[in-house]
Amino acid sequence: MTASRQLHLGAFMRPVSIHTGAWRHPDAVPDANFNFPLLRRLAQRLEAACFDAFFMADHLGVLNLPPQALKRSHTVTSFEPFTLLSALAGATERIGLVATASTSFEEPFHVARRFASLDHLSGGRAGWNIVTTANPDSALNFGYEEQPDHAARYRRAREFYDVVTGLWDSFADDAFIRDAGEGIYVDPDRMHVLDHRGEHFRVRGPLNIARPVQGWPVIVQAGSSEPGRQLAAETAEVVFAAEATLESGRRFYADVKGRMPALGRDPDGLKILPAAFVVVGDSVEDAREKRRRLDALVHYDSGIHSLSGMLGHDVSGYDPDGPLPPIPDTNASKSGRERMVTLARDENLSIRQLAARAGSYGGLAFVGTAETIADEMERWLTEPACDGFNLMFPHIPGGLEEFVDRVIPELQRRGLFRRRYEGTTLREHLGLPRPGNRFFPASGPDGTGTGAV
Repeated sequence: MTASRQLHLGAFMRPVSIHTGAWRHPDAVPDANFNFPLLRRLAQRLEAACFDAFFMADHLGVLNLPPQALKRSHTVTSFEPFTLLSALAGATERIGLVATASTSFEEPFHVARRFASLDHLSGGRAGWNIVTTANPDSALNFGYEEQPDHAARYRRAREFYDVVTGLWDSFADDAFIRDAGEGIYVDPDRMHVLDHRGEHFRVRGPLNIARPVQGWPVIVQAGSSEPGRQLAAETAEVVFAAEATLESGRRFYADVKGRMPALGRDPDGLKILPAAFVVVGDSVEDAREKRRRLDALVHYDSGIHSLSGMLGHDVSGYDPDGPLPPIPDTNASKSGRERMVTLARDENLSIRQLAARAGSYGGLAFVGTAETIADEMERWLTEPACDGFNLMFPHIPGGLEEFVDRVIPELQRRGLFRRRYEGTTLREHLGLPRPGNRFFPASGPDGTGTGAV
């Protein structure tokens, strides 16, 4: 069979597994998130399976955990994403490399320069995951006494995007002549000075690096709140969604893509990839038992902290076996808070049960055989509720290898996933066009400039 649409698959490494018990699994490598030889091997394994991207999340500091939770956290130490992905760029050839960079605590010039550099170093495989950084502990590392409010963070993010993409367009694709005989290296008339002056930023420019290989690195966005959905419709090329059910996935897919025509954007220029936790077994019951054993490794200290972080409100002082009390509105992630509140209400979960879900990942999970997981993925794709998934593995390396060895061949057999890369850039993997330069007319045969950089 040949499917009319194929899945796009990213591997979400946060820094390795989102599951707080993952490092305790008997088959896991406990220091996986800070073990470069292992991470290099994993990236190469994912590339051999033709994954679209290796997706690296980030924490801007050690979270302000109480000691009983801090001592159980495997995210206390992890590599800075750009450093890690730059190293992985030299160890891989095709797989995309997506890094998180905060619009709340970074500067646009730095972000533009780092992503342009990564795109050149990797031959056009970089992607920028735009986040507004909801965790208030991170604010304390950047001179803030408290977290900027939710609406202000998104206004800053929108302007940040405009500045970064404007800086990427500083040079026309054919600006760099490098004529040794005439002694002309660059054509000054093919350079644009941005001179941005806005509410949050004043940035003169130009960026002191040639235009990225992809024109712009792929723009990824992860917010699910109303401001997040609007930002995605306006700017994103990939949305890292968090819908936990097929019905909510359909609604989210239709909502975000439905906003795009009025904004002058083609909905096909946006790929929606929900987060999905995957556990593969010999049978459905075997997979469920694997999940139960893994979830049992979540210590309550870790789970209650994860839950409090998602809610933006400390619930560690409440009765663990009592219901979740009313949670006040905060500046934390709106979508994360709503998911936990809805889960507690719909399943009548105690705080202890909810903490276990928070520590073990309470979102969309495909737990079954290669065949049943492929069935569910295919249904999400055909409804449509997604264009693919950003996958999270239960433990490293075994959980990743089980998916690659068992589910990928089943998806390929059904015509739902590629058997080989057709292109070399992340944009080509995702079927996204290369953006033209907003400041210079197209000059090359493909309409995007000569590419002589």
